[in-house]
Amino acid sequence: MGEYTIFPNAPITEALLDIRVEYSREIALAELESFHNLIKEDFPEKQQRIQFTAGFKISPEGPEALQTSGVPDGYLFRSTIYKKVVQARLDGFTFNKIKPYENWEKFQLEAHRLWDLYSKMTNPAKITRIALRYINRIEIPLPIKDFKEYILGIPDIPPKLPQELSHFFMQFTILNPDIEAKAIITLTKEDPNNNNTLPIIFDIDVFRDNIYINNETKIWDDFESLRIFKNAIFFNSITEKTKELFK
Repeated sequence: MGEYTIFPNAPITEALLDIRVEYSREIALAELESFHNLIKEDFPEKQQRIQFTAGFKISPEGPEALQTSGVPDGYLFRSTIYKKVVQARLDGFTFNKIKPYENWEKFQLEAHRLWDLYSKMTNPAKITRIALRYINRIEIPLPIKDFKEYILGIPDIPPKLPQELSHFFMQFTILNPDIEAKAIITLTKEDPNNNNTLPIIFDIDVFRDNIYINNETKIWDDFESLRIFKNAIFFNSITEKTKELFK
């Protein structure tokens, strides 16, 4: 139950597993940097991570953009060869796997191993949020008369308006009360490729806000539930014609 076809040419361009935490003590950036010593053999590249903030202020002349500022909030440790990244941040941990993505079992196993190293070193007081995010890039052959031949959920244009769709960006959030989770679904398109295809970006971000304290088994059981939720969204949003593109 909850299992779907594994495609040899899956459209996943990036998969992320994220765990947000809170600490009972102040964590220094130097401590996060030292995490590199535990994983340097597999992730030799190191880069400081910068968190950017921006805003607006209202004046009599109208809204005015405030200057963007950035402060370091952690480190990125990369393996360019194997196309994967570990993020060690002041608010948590993320494991990114760039295409090619093999399967959930291998992805989850490595994320679990890296999380264990991170959590043993930083000893967070509690976990506050877990998330999976899968970014898909689906190349639809041109010409195309109706996007819904491939992707369900693309916005409808009122019938009396011109039907040529130049660009779209659609984002919505759905709830899954059975597992107390949410999904942010984003659909947009890129410009046509030289190979006469139209790339559609199908971004699925599923997450669960919950407090976990000393309950590692529950966390990974809930990640499995999020994966099933993510798969249900993906496979119920594409057509049989789309599945043929991945074979």
